[in-house]
Amino acid sequence: MNLIKRIKNPTPKFFKVLRNIGLALAAVGGTLLAAPIALPVVVTSIGGYLAVAGGVISAVSQLTTSTENEDATQ
Repeated sequence: MNLIKRIKNPTPKFFKVLRNIGLALAAVGGTLLAAPIALPVVVTSIGGYLAVAGGVISAVSQLTTSTENEDATQ
């Protein structure tokens, strides 16, 4: 299965929820990084980690597909 087919296939419900959690983490991390006030270094570091973790979680869960659909098409 190539990447285009993988993206077009339906995503299982659990991974849709996980994708939304990842997007929320990335948004919180981005907000902390782009804050207009000076934040402590620890908070800025946590914001960076949240943004990266949220992006990875969202990307992986978006590309996860159900094997039931794959078996039915073969």
